[in-house]
Amino acid sequence: MAEISVSIVGFLLCCLLAITVEAGNEHMKYKDPSQPLNKRIQDLMQRMTLAEKIGQMVQLDRAKATPEIMRDYGIGSILSGGGSVPHPKATPQVWINMVNSYQKGALSTRLGIPMIYGIDAVHGHNNVYKATIFPHNIGLGATRDPELVKRIGAATALEVRATGINYVFAPCVAVCRDPRWGRCYESYSEDPNVVKEMTEIINGLQGELPKNARKGQPYVGGKDKVVACAKHFVGDGGTTKGINENNTVIDRHALLSIHMPGYYDSISKGVSTIMVSYSSWNGVKMHANHDLVTNFLKGTLRFRGFVISDWQGIDRITYPSHSNYTYSVLAGVKAGIDMVMVPFNHTEFIDTLTSLVTNNYIPMSRIDDAVRRILRVKFKLGLFENPMADQSFVHHLGCQAHRDLAREAVRKSLVLLKNGENADDNLLPLPKKSSRILVAGSHANDLGNQCGGWTISWQGHSGNNHTVGTTILKGISAAVDPSTKIVFKENPEFDYVKSNDFSYAIVVIGEVPYAEGEGDNLNLTIPAQDEYTLYNVCANVKCVVVLISGRPLLVMPHLDQVDAFVAAWLPGTEGQGVADVLFGDYGFTGKLPRTWFKTVDQLPMNVGDPHYDPLYPFGFGLTTQAVKQTS
Repeated sequence: MAEISVSIVGFLLCCLLAITVEAGNEHMKYKDPSQPLNKRIQDLMQRMTLAEKIGQMVQLDRAKATPEIMRDYGIGSILSGGGSVPHPKATPQVWINMVNSYQKGALSTRLGIPMIYGIDAVHGHNNVYKATIFPHNIGLGATRDPELVKRIGAATALEVRATGINYVFAPCVAVCRDPRWGRCYESYSEDPNVVKEMTEIINGLQGELPKNARKGQPYVGGKDKVVACAKHFVGDGGTTKGINENNTVIDRHALLSIHMPGYYDSISKGVSTIMVSYSSWNGVKMHANHDLVTNFLKGTLRFRGFVISDWQGIDRITYPSHSNYTYSVLAGVKAGIDMVMVPFNHTEFIDTLTSLVTNNYIPMSRIDDAVRRILRVKFKLGLFENPMADQSFVHHLGCQAHRDLAREAVRKSLVLLKNGENADDNLLPLPKKSSRILVAGSHANDLGNQCGGWTISWQGHSGNNHTVGTTILKGISAAVDPSTKIVFKENPEFDYVKSNDFSYAIVVIGEVPYAEGEGDNLNLTIPAQDEYTLYNVCANVKCVVVLISGRPLLVMPHLDQVDAFVAAWLPGTEGQGVADVLFGDYGFTGKLPRTWFKTVDQLPMNVGDPHYDPLYPFGFGLTTQAVKQTS
C-alpha cells in the first residue's frame, strides 16, 4: 500500500506540475509570437480592465508625457506634434533615449503592453535636424513616378527608425480641389487618379503586402519599416473656398469618386491606420460621422487597422472648440474613432470616456473594437517582440544615398511652363560657361523657404540655420564652369541690373513657409518684393524665373516679362536638383499635378470642369533634352 501511495502521490505531482506549466503558458499566450494573431489579441483583451483598455485609446504629446504617466495610466501611444522635439537640433541618440524612456514606462505596466510612437514625417523625417527633406507631395505628384515615391517611402521609414520611432502620419491622400487651401502642397494632385498612383509610398513605408493577405488587414514588413497613416478621411481637400477645416459641400457620388479613391488603394496596400479630417461633409463633422467612419470605412471597405483622430480633433466637433467635451468624446468615439490624439490632458479624456462607458452611453463593444484594432496594429508591427529602438539604423539619418534620392525627386518634379517665345528662342538649358550671371530673389539662398512648412517646426521657418542641406544658389555655384562669375543680390535695384553686363539671370522667388490654416490665401499673389525683383531683373537681362511655392500663384501678369518660367514647388533640402535641370545635365520632364489658373476668380477650377479655361492645363509641362556641356 505504501508503494502504491507513493506512486499515486508522484503521479498527482506530475499532473499538478503539467497543469502549472500549462497555466503558465496560457498566461503568456499574448506574448507568444508562435500563437495566431487573433488568439494573442483575444488572450490579452480578456485580461484587460476597462481602465487599461481606455489607456490604449489615448495618444499623448511627448511634451506632456513621462515614463510615470505611461506606467500609471497605461497610455497606448505618444506623438511628436509639429516641432515637438526633445531639444533643438537633437541627435538620433537623444531621440532614441527619449522614446525608450517612454517605452520602459509602458512596459512596466501590469500587462506590459508597449506603446507606439507617432510623428509627422510628411516629406521625409521633417521634424528632425539633419534629416533628408524630400519635395512636398505636390512636387512628387508632378513627377508622375510611383516607383520613385515608393523609394522615398522606404528611405523615410529608415530615417524615422533611426530615431527609434515606428509610426508616421503619412501619406496625405487629400485631393486638393482649390489652391487657396493652406494644405494644398500636402496633396499630390487635384486628380484622384494621380493620388491613387502615389499611394505606392505606403509600400515603401510599410513594405509590400503579401499576395495572400486579406484585404483591409494592416501590415508592416519588418524592423526597417513603419506604420503608415492615410489622411485625412475624407473630403479635406474639397472645402468651400479652400478654407482649412471647413465644409465640403458635395453629393455622395462625387465624394466617393473624387475624395475616396486614395483610401481604396491605401487599404488594398495594407495601410495600418487612417486619420479623420477636421473638415465636415455637408455640415456633419467628420470626427462625428458614424456613417462614413464606421459603416463605410470599417464596414464596406473592411478596414481592419485603427482610426485615429487629428490633433484635438474631437475637441473641434463643437464650436467653440472644447466647449462641450463630454459630447465631443461621446460623438467621436461612437463615430468609430479608435485612438484619440488628446494630446495634452489625458486625465480629462480618460475620466470622461470612463464615465460614458460605466453609465452605458458608450457600449463596451465599441471600446473593445477600438482596442482590438490598436492591438492588431501593434502585434503586426512586432512591437511585443521588439519594443525598444533598434540602434543599428542611426546612420541612415540624412545619409548621402537618401540625399541623392531627394535630388532625383527634385529634378523630376520641376515643371517647365515657358521657355522663350517659340521653339527657336529657348533660354533653357542655360550655358554653364558665361562671363557673369546674376542670381536674385528671396528664395535663391534660403533653405527654409525651399523646404516650406512642416520642416523642423509646424509652420516652418525662413533661413539657413534650422537644418542641413543645399540651397539653390549653392547648387548653381557647383554646376557652372569655374570661370563663370556668379553675382548674388537678393533684391537688386533696376539701375544696378541695367548697368551691369550680365549674360543672364536666375530669379528664385515664391511663398514663405506656412502650414494648415495659416496658409489659407484668397489672393494667391506673388509677394510684392518678389514682384519688384522680377521686374527689376527681367526688364534688363534674359531671365529664368524659378517659382518656389506650394501651389500655383497668380503669374499671368508677369509672363511677358520673363524668358523662361519654372514651377519648382517646395523642393526640400537638395537644391542641387534645380541646378541639374536648369543647366541641362537632365531634361525637364515634370507635368502639372494641378490646373494653373489665370485669375483667382476662376477658382475652384479643376480638370474635367465644364468651364475650363486655364493659363496652363492639368498635365502641362514642356520638355527639354539633357545636353553635355564642356568647358
